[in-house]
Amino acid sequence: MTDTDTSDATEPTDRTDTETLLVSSLEGSVGKTAIALALARLASDGDSAPAAGYMKPRGTRLESNVGKTLDEDPFLAREILEFEAEIHDMEPIVYSPTFIEQVIRGREDPDDLRTRVREAADTLASNCDRLFVEGAGTLDTGGIIDLTDADVAELLDARVLLVATYESADDVDPIVTAAKTFGDRLAGVVFNDVSEQAYDELETDVVPFLDGRGITTYGTIPSERTLAGVTVEELADELGATTLVEDDEDTYVERFTVGAMGADSALRHFRRTKNAAVITGGDRSEIHTAALEAPGVRCLVLTGGHRPSGAVIGQATERGVPVLSVQTDTLTTIERAEDVVQSGRTRTRRTVEQMESLLTEYADVDLIFETAFEK
Repeated sequence: MTDTDTSDATEPTDRTDTETLLVSSLEGSVGKTAIALALARLASDGDSAPAAGYMKPRGTRLESNVGKTLDEDPFLAREILEFEAEIHDMEPIVYSPTFIEQVIRGREDPDDLRTRVREAADTLASNCDRLFVEGAGTLDTGGIIDLTDADVAELLDARVLLVATYESADDVDPIVTAAKTFGDRLAGVVFNDVSEQAYDELETDVVPFLDGRGITTYGTIPSERTLAGVTVEELADELGATTLVEDDEDTYVERFTVGAMGADSALRHFRRTKNAAVITGGDRSEIHTAALEAPGVRCLVLTGGHRPSGAVIGQATERGVPVLSVQTDTLTTIERAEDVVQSGRTRTRRTVEQMESLLTEYADVDLIFETAFEK
């Protein structure tokens, strides 16, 4: 690569006809994808509205460590935005463990990778007026190739919307640090998935504090049950489970608990949980019975390929509690189930539409567009 090429690869792109917004976050699974796509839909709502596009420079949701991507986000974006683009442009880098190893061994050139991202963005920009770029799960992801979120914002001449969560005052430090990292490119912050307990403190104390530091808060979106968990149907699909007892409605699961104790202890434990799936061996009938007596248990996931007794099936059917059966052991099933909820694999058109409604109700969308796309 010549010196001229290297220089070009590190200069911001001049795309005067396309405005770019990078949606970033401090951690994964905070609703970044849903917010990016919901804003893109809202930005392109109406016959005379600007066309919106989507890009995810570093895809990280993989089937294996050899770079085979199962990233559904670009496919979902292409569908719901009716955005005509190639997947390799929407997601130019698959940031897999193998890819990282190749970088460390000197087999990937950071300048070439930056050029790849910039050229992909230029190609996408030719088909839209506003390009919504999804950041990585953390602010340091991409550092080994000089493509952190801050680097991408600079490379694509993008403003930045930071998506954050809030549980306690400890969460303010990283937000202020992120604001310093992005500098003038930071447009503002949207808080998402805020619990009822934390909502008042955030609005009363934290938002004014951030405003005093020059950090704009566009909105505070409360926790939404249907966005916090997954349906039993989605869980069954992700786990490759056989459904032994079906539910009559979209039952949501927000957390998982393990049935590995005695029946009496299990019942006391299950009664303290809420919107949970109990994962336990398929041969633990006493645990199955205890779980079915607890009002907060929404689903049974039975491991090891064992079929429960007819009495358990009958009790679950009577109570309307779905029962799933998997071939994997309990530990493996727990890991996979937690990953389903935490990685957001079940993002769908419905999720984006729900986020649109939440943004419209709890955030100043017009102000986001006004400040994020100002030149």
